[in-house]
Amino acid sequence: TMMAVPSNCWQWLLIGFLLFRLFDIVKPWPIKLADEKVQGGFGIMIDDVLAAVFAIGCVFGLGVPTGFPADDGRE
Repeated sequence: TMMAVPSNCWQWLLIGFLLFRLFDIVKPWPIKLADEKVQGGFGIMIDDVLAAVFAIGCVFGLGVPTGFPADDGRE
């Protein structure tokens, strides 16, 4: 999720982290399905990957229409 967020804006980093944790805790479908059906270490990791994908989608859904702050290398 953090790869999709501009590094010069702590607010977007916080939003991305909170969305990831929300999806990781709540586990909406298909995250819950993967968590229940996939066994072993891969099952433990795949729900985190899916939560990150959901969070990235939300960050882009929120950030693109509002315009991410430009990351021009200056902070």
